[in-house]
Amino acid sequence: MKKKILLIGACTFLLCGCGKIPTLSNGDEAVVQFKDGDKISANELYNEIKKTYGLNTLTNMIDKYVYEKELKDKKEEATEYATAYLKQIRANYDTEEEYLSALSSMYGYPSEEAFENVLYISYLQNEAIEKYVSDNIKEDELKDYYENKVYPSMTISHILIAPDVEDDATDEEIEKAEKEAETKAKNLIKELQKVDKKDIATKFAELAKANSEDSGTKDNGGSLGEINIGSLNSQYDELVSAASKLKDGEFSTDVITTELGYHVILKTKTGEKKSYDDSLESMKESITTDKLNNDRSLIPDAIKFYRDKYELDIIDSDLDSQYGRYMNNLINSYKNSSSEN
Repeated sequence: MKKKILLIGACTFLLCGCGKIPTLSNGDEAVVQFKDGDKISANELYNEIKKTYGLNTLTNMIDKYVYEKELKDKKEEATEYATAYLKQIRANYDTEEEYLSALSSMYGYPSEEAFENVLYISYLQNEAIEKYVSDNIKEDELKDYYENKVYPSMTISHILIAPDVEDDATDEEIEKAEKEAETKAKNLIKELQKVDKKDIATKFAELAKANSEDSGTKDNGGSLGEINIGSLNSQYDELVSAASKLKDGEFSTDVITTELGYHVILKTKTGEKKSYDDSLESMKESITTDKLNNDRSLIPDAIKFYRDKYELDIIDSDLDSQYGRYMNNLINSYKNSSSEN
């Protein structure tokens, strides 16, 4: 049986005539009454709303229904996320009036509740999209990933040289700072190349303490400990990939560039590679992230999949037409963005 999507709360829709134009059972009742007896009825208000905010409101209601059905275990997380997000915004304002004004003027929401609802739905939608992509990863993709991108755990140290860039720096200043940082990292490699192999670890630790800008590791000789893909945040994945190509006791002879800056790494020990089964969840997470970064058309595919699953039937013909155009535009925009990348 198809789910009938209702636009306005507890009001009941009645189909009239042969068209698909629903009316409210209490639609003739006045929302606004004028002194001469004229009125604006609930039906008139509904018909005006659907021309402007109706589709946006409707898709939010659809998504909330669908994602709460699909992701019952994520509802609390979504609520916590929305609450925390609004709390961060609120902290920037001295009064409640300033805060609510900012929600309206800067974010476009008439109330905190409206914004919180959108944040809540957006969180669930992101989770649902990731689940859709993850559930559709093929076995051969997982096996290929395990063979080529799952590494044994490695004990790694690094020296981070970050460009010294002010927030208001020009493009020329940024480029100059980046070149200086890269040159400094290359000079550290040259220093290491002058040292006997047996003294590399000691020299590396000295250089890390004197030069590294990773405050969390420099005093420990730059040690990141035993890590692998996923052990730290994704900013370090490039380091792990580079370390997998080194033998124990070797350091990188090329500077490794990440969004953090420029790195020199030393690999001191290779551990065991996790089994396929133990790697399964982390592989799915990594593949899902890669797929969504490289193919944005998966996003509307996922949205359409969940909505189609519940066989929604939009009774109002005008909204149904708007929804069809909206979905076509959504699909085409993401396909175009993927092709541009």
